[in-house]
Amino acid sequence: MAEAVTHYENFPVASWLCPPALRQPIAAIYGFARTADDLADEGDAQPEQRLRDLADYRAELQHIAAGNPPSPRWQKVFGPLQVQIRERALPVQLLDDLLDAFMQDIVYTRDGRTYADQRELLDYCRRSANPVGRLLLHLYGVNDARSLEQSDAICSALQLINFWQDLSVDLPRGRHYLSDEDCARFNVARTQIAGQHRSADTDRLVMHNAAAARALMMSGVPLVHTLKGRIGWELRMVVQGGLRILDKVEAQRGGSLLARATVKPWDAPLMLWRALWI
Repeated sequence: MAEAVTHYENFPVASWLCPPALRQPIAAIYGFARTADDLADEGDAQPEQRLRDLADYRAELQHIAAGNPPSPRWQKVFGPLQVQIRERALPVQLLDDLLDAFMQDIVYTRDGRTYADQRELLDYCRRSANPVGRLLLHLYGVNDARSLEQSDAICSALQLINFWQDLSVDLPRGRHYLSDEDCARFNVARTQIAGQHRSADTDRLVMHNAAAARALMMSGVPLVHTLKGRIGWELRMVVQGGLRILDKVEAQRGGSLLARATVKPWDAPLMLWRALWI
């Protein structure tokens, strides 16, 4: 795991745990998500330009999904992806959901919008994170409702953990993931959060959200026992990476509002040990 737990950094790209037969489809999906993330978040482009680029990218997805040859602009992304859509019957809607979430993030940041409650935040996670798990399960031929539900719980938890880890990074960039409902519950004003003014109330707010993310993660953990072989071990390590970051967030007792918690190389043995006994 890298320092941040994000929805694509958890792809088992070129991992020795990844079966050789799945390396190409996983790499194609990863390339698609990574490029979209770059369009949404890298460089100096203004929000309007980012939205136009993502709209073009989204149109290209539908273009190649209909069987048309990829356009030159992103041929290296959509060429391999089209092969996998055709050969692996990848659910195009899941890929489109990722793009929808990227665009929502840009609009919310540009307009200073916030999430009203946990339901709205989890709906964002449904599109920004859950498609990754569902695409991987699709490649492994796992499609029962319980496994999909548990995968969604793990992916949404990973996204939420990333939010609470990155508060000190996101807030100066105008990204607000602490919901209005939770802020009101803990008597925290939006101006206090935006200004990163730490208090006992903001500490309780962050710790509440960290606890909710842990509970959500644990509700999905039984999936590691359902998935046998390499994918099960891959998932065990992804889960433990997320939980270890959450340990660090919780150890700060709300301090992630001001400083980012990170996983270090020496955390790996503990993560591996926990993965063995999860």
